[in-house]
Amino acid sequence: MASKPDKAASARAHEAALLAALDWPCLVAKGGQTCLDLSVVPNAKHTGADGLHDGALRLRLSAPPVDGKANAMVCEWVADELGCPKRSVRLLRGLTSRRKQVEIDLDAGQVAAWLKKLVLSVDE
Repeated sequence: MASKPDKAASARAHEAALLAALDWPCLVAKGGQTCLDLSVVPNAKHTGADGLHDGALRLRLSAPPVDGKANAMVCEWVADELGCPKRSVRLLRGLTSRRKQVEIDLDAGQVAAWLKKLVLSVDE
């Protein structure tokens, strides 16, 4: 009997994560993982988020776009910001482009809550 409420709770949590991801055009929920679209600006003075740009989170990086340094910094920054291990963040698309997509081993609701806090702090 205990498995039926657990399944229902899991389904509600999954539905809540999907609804949270719908609030952000840069998020896509895939099961227990989340895809985040980024617009990366390399060679910036400081590394950090700079709001939303064209349906993606704009991320300014102090790393140059040479030898994969910027790509490594993208994954490292996202992992540090979300408080997850670096191995939980992988670059899916955009190896040589400013437009990138990363896959994060976190629920979309968690990533959406972080994104809301991050974007609201940038706007202030």
